[in-house]
Amino acid sequence: MTRAFEELFGIAGVFDRVPMAGRTDSWILADALSAHHIDAGDPRVAQYPGTYFRHLARELAGPPANGRYGVMPGVRTLLDTLAARRDVYLALLTGNYEDAARMKLTHFDLWEYFACGAFGDAAPDRNGLFPKALARVVACGGPAIAPCQTVIIGDTPLDIAVARSGGARSIGVATGMHTAAELEASGADVVFEDLSDTARVLEALEV
Repeated sequence: MTRAFEELFGIAGVFDRVPMAGRTDSWILADALSAHHIDAGDPRVAQYPGTYFRHLARELAGPPANGRYGVMPGVRTLLDTLAARRDVYLALLTGNYEDAARMKLTHFDLWEYFACGAFGDAAPDRNGLFPKALARVVACGGPAIAPCQTVIIGDTPLDIAVARSGGARSIGVATGMHTAAELEASGADVVFEDLSDTARVLEALEV
């Protein structure tokens, strides 16, 4: 994202002081534009997503920067288990642009687990994505799911806030920038250090 901004606007390190964890890509970009007094109507803004996707593809094709990314413990086993169940519908709710989410998850062979979802293109505010996600599930031929039947799994307090604002349950997982204590304090119903204990996560999902 930083490289794309520098290419278009000639400003380096623009996101160094912009909070990113749990926020939508459009929200992050809007803060950077505001900080540098760049009008949202600037024609270069419309070019930003495509420029970012080009840089992202190059980043994913190379070696991990400092080994910092990969599939977290237990994720694939949990997804395999849930995908095999007839009483579960897997969907995404992410602040990533849809194309960025597809590129990242395809790179790690995870995209195929999710039939649909709601993405950062659809709303700048994460909380606004929750009703869109439920509507997209129905539009994709999935079940009409009440918020109280939904469990949001995330690694930031903003993920937990989405669940709380919409009446869903939440599972916090401390594999990101936030500790288990921080996720508990944000109101998560259950918190795990990671998702490696599939049986315990399944038990939490059934509550």
